This record gives sequence, structure tokens and C-alpha cells, in this order.
Amino acid sequence: MALYEHVFLARQDIAPQQVDQLVELYKGVIEANGGKVGRIENWGLRTLTYRIRKNRKAYYTLMNIDAPAAAIAEVERQMRINEDILRYMTVRVHELEEGQSAMLSRRDRDERYGKDDDRPRRSRRSRDDDNNEGDE
Repeated sequence: MALYEHVFLARQDIAPQQVDQLVELYKGVIEANGGKVGRIENWGLRTLTYRIRKNRKAYYTLMNIDAPAAAIAEVERQMRINEDILRYMTVRVHELEEGQSAMLSRRDRDERYGKDDDRPRRSRRSRDDDNNEGDE
């Protein structure tokens, strides 16, 4: 069986519980077709870069999948039919990542330092002094 990372975007006006139901629905489809679902990450409600079917936000979900190609084809077929799914993307990978994905790591960093990135920074003057040290 092959390894896949699958991300889908669900409409903003459904409840978070309905997103969980969608995950369970597609997990059942994969398992019925001989696959296994590993890690599932809910990235939450995020702003879209551009509108998709009049939606400005969407619920993002990542699923790590170990399944035959037929199971992935069936999941994608059902996602095309479902009106609650705005977009989906499945990527075949050589190995699944351990630990948090880059999106969750970024969210943790944003919560730690604030959205405006309040990390301490060197002043412009100290950077200019560092750059001019070799000129003397």
C-alpha cells in the first residue's frame, strides 16, 4: 500500500462537529477499501487567500493515509459529490511525517509570540553597526 497526505477544506458555515463527522465518514470509506488512517489534524477555521464558492473561510483538516490507490480514488469521488467540501488535495509521499505538521507548529509559534510576531528583535542601529564593523 502507498502512503498519502490528504488535506481537505470544508465550508465555514458548518459546525465543527460536522467536520468531525466528515472525517469519520471518509475514514470509514478508506478502511472499507482496505486502508488505514494514521494521524488526523484539525487545523481549524482559517481565512482563505481567495473566495471559493462565496466562502471567505474554511475548516482545514489533514489526514495521513496508508491505503491502496482505489481507496483514495473512492474518497476523492465522494468528496467531489459532497457540497460541504470546497477543495481537497492528496499527495503521495515516501514516508509520513512524525510529530506535528508545519501548520500546527506555526500556530503554536503564533500563540506563543502573538500574531504580530512580538519576538524580540535587534534594533536597526545595532544591525547597521554590525554591518559596518568590517569597514574600519
